[in-house]
Amino acid sequence: MSKSGRSVSVRAGRLEFVKINTAKFDFRDTYHLILTLTWPRFAAVVLAVYVLINLLFAGLYLLGGRCIAELPPGSFSEAFFFSVETLATVGYGHMYPDTFYGHCLTTVEIVIGMFGMAVITGVIFIRFSRPTARILFSKCAVISPFDGVPTLMLRVANQRHIAMAEAEFRVMLFRNEPIQEEAAVRRFHPLKLQFDRMIAFPVALTLRHVIDESSPLYGMTPEDLEKSDTRLMASVVCIDTVIPAPVQSAIDYSYNDILWNRRFVEIYTETADGRLTVDYGAIHDTEDAQSVPAGAQKEIVNLGSSD
Repeated sequence: MSKSGRSVSVRAGRLEFVKINTAKFDFRDTYHLILTLTWPRFAAVVLAVYVLINLLFAGLYLLGGRCIAELPPGSFSEAFFFSVETLATVGYGHMYPDTFYGHCLTTVEIVIGMFGMAVITGVIFIRFSRPTARILFSKCAVISPFDGVPTLMLRVANQRHIAMAEAEFRVMLFRNEPIQEEAAVRRFHPLKLQFDRMIAFPVALTLRHVIDESSPLYGMTPEDLEKSDTRLMASVVCIDTVIPAPVQSAIDYSYNDILWNRRFVEIYTETADGRLTVDYGAIHDTEDAQSVPAGAQKEIVNLGSSD
């Protein structure tokens, strides 16, 4: 790829990457670009293309002289609105093609209008029908003892009012680590969760990674996380049973978002009739927990010596 000096910004969660010496746009990616536009931008693009097409044909009608009967000579506004009517195939009223040039030009515009309507209808349908995940992640992750062992925890909730199916959860840690050839490189470590799959995902749950000898967080302190610029990426992939279609959602946490010696508050309550209530307003809330010593492995060593 040639060094053009161009740059493109790409976001992944709260991280922003800048690609340099790369093309900003490829015509083959037009369809993908249209689908990724926000609704206001999509509406603006459609309106701009619609107006430009009509401006082009209005100019061509004027260049054709008396090609349109009853079209006032030199009236760009009348030519523009005649183009609008032709593009939409709604009928001409008192104006109509009057020469071979006029018939050819209106034929081309009608064909463009039919194809354009089909394309826009399809794109709008796809944008409306495209599956999206409404997954809520906790604003922070916590490290505190769980069942006597230091554990990394984060909370995830299903915001739809139907149970998602075949949910798969993944958490990855990445940080700077020194190697022999360089001062440091970015390395990625998948974190083993106590459970990473659920047949049904109806409401909310807490993902847990035990910090044992095999964990990349073993022996780490808050200062170590900051020094190595440690970050977490959490992902949920599940099936929306209404569409049905797979949906995915992800979030990232920096070392500042990892709270030590905190735990999530309880959000489940059982009612008298045996139902479970889930307080979504407390998804992000935490409270003080038993202290995790500096260097999480100490807690594990003490636990092992008492067995």
